[in-house]
Amino acid sequence: MRIALYPGTFDPITLGHIDIIRRAAMLVDRLVIGVAINRDKGPLFTLEERVAMIEAECAKLTEQTGTEIVAHPFDNLLIDCARDVGAQLIVRGLRAVADFEYEFQMVGMNRALDNTVETVFLMADAGHQAIASKLVKEIARLDGDVSKFVTPPVREALIAKFA
Repeated sequence: MRIALYPGTFDPITLGHIDIIRRAAMLVDRLVIGVAINRDKGPLFTLEERVAMIEAECAKLTEQTGTEIVAHPFDNLLIDCARDVGAQLIVRGLRAVADFEYEFQMVGMNRALDNTVETVFLMADAGHQAIASKLVKEIARLDGDVSKFVTPPVREALIAKFA
C-alpha cells in the first residue's frame, strides 16, 4: 500500500490545498493530511476546527478518487510523523519559486533524518498559485470576499470567526 503524508497548518484549508489533495490522492492508496498543531503560528482556528474542516472537504474527495484520505494532527518532526503513519512519501505543494528554496532545504534535512521517505512536489494549479491561508485570513478579517479561495463552508467559518 502506497501511503503519502501531506503536511500543513491548514488554517484554513483553501482551494489550493484541496487541489493538491485531489491530485495527490490519485498517486497513492492512502493520503494522510498531517495537521500541524504549531502553537507558535497562533492559528485562527483550533486544531479541532481545522481537522473538522479537512475531514468535511476530504470526504467528498474520497468519494471522487476512491482513495482513503484521513486527517492526522501532529506536533513532532515531520519525518517522525511520516514514520508514525507509515508514509513512504511526503507531498508538498509549490506555488512559486520562493516556496522551492525553503522546501529544498526541508527535503535535505528530512533525507538526512530518514532517506527512505521521498518528497514529491506538486505545482499548484495556475488558478490557485496566489492563494495563501495567511492572505485569505487577512481578506476575511477586513470583510473581503474570500469565495474565490475557499469552499462555502470554510468561507462561512471565516465569517463566523471575524463576526
